[in-house]
Amino acid sequence: MAFLKHRFFQKPRAFALALTALAAPALASPALAEDLRIGLITPPPHQWTIAANHLAAELSKETDGRLSLAVFPSGQLGNEAQMLQQLQSGALDLAFLTVGELTSRDETFGILTAPWLVDTGEQAAKLLEGPTATALQDRLGALGLHGLGYGMAGMRIVLLAKPLDDGGTVAERKIRTVPLAQELDFWTRAGAAPTPLPLPELFDAYTNGQIDGMQLDLEGTFNNRYHNYSAVVLDTRHMIFPMVAVASARKWQSYSEEDRALITRLVTTETARIRAAYPQIDADYRVKLVEAGASVVQAGPEIFGDAVTGWYEAWREKTPLLVQLEAEAKALKE
Repeated sequence: MAFLKHRFFQKPRAFALALTALAAPALASPALAEDLRIGLITPPPHQWTIAANHLAAELSKETDGRLSLAVFPSGQLGNEAQMLQQLQSGALDLAFLTVGELTSRDETFGILTAPWLVDTGEQAAKLLEGPTATALQDRLGALGLHGLGYGMAGMRIVLLAKPLDDGGTVAERKIRTVPLAQELDFWTRAGAAPTPLPLPELFDAYTNGQIDGMQLDLEGTFNNRYHNYSAVVLDTRHMIFPMVAVASARKWQSYSEEDRALITRLVTTETARIRAAYPQIDADYRVKLVEAGASVVQAGPEIFGDAVTGWYEAWREKTPLLVQLEAEAKALKE
């Protein structure tokens, strides 16, 4: 009996010790590494892509490689509508989305593209840091997204394949735009024919004469050599073109509190760097275009006829938050 009693108690004890030994390495090991992904439509040389790559490097550095971030530029994961669906399902972690894609689902985001809202890139950057733009991010939850801040591209300009007569307007020109309601309405009010086209199709459409002009920025104009096919580059600086840094709301909830704080801090740093960079980027590319022989001409609201006044009257009623944003913009100009 003594022998049996000894064997009866020794086996469970040995088994428990073995379990403890197996569990010890797991308890002592760091959290498992996680591979995150970020999608965007801009090509590798673009500032947004540069920022995304820097974000990836910083995330890996601050977590000693525990968190990695794979960057997918140039629409490798699909267009923005497809990336938004991936974010909503949790298949994609992060994205830099143009405000146009969000506006197609919530028109209020389109107030950020109001014509002649600000005069300079510096004012645009400050406006995107202001209370109205910040509050807009609260609306992202309904889209399955978590907002992490705003970036921007250069101020919008207009390229025309044919000259603009003295005192002329853009009426009857076929202009490439993005498919957001406010922008389409603005160009329609100006008497033009707004023609949404994805970026990969833009060069062929312009050089083949399928469109008469485009709304773009100085950086994109020079890097794609659009000025070589343009009679005039109208330096209107008439609109901000915001980018919204977002995370999948579904994936966001799965991250630890510490990781959420880290990602928020790093993305905030990168988007602030983008906003701060663009005024100088615009200035540099303006010089490059002139040196390249482009016909760069300053132009104001007059080239759009009565479109600006009519646009504001309509959209103040449709999106009342525009009035608040206008007040902030006015204060920045004073």
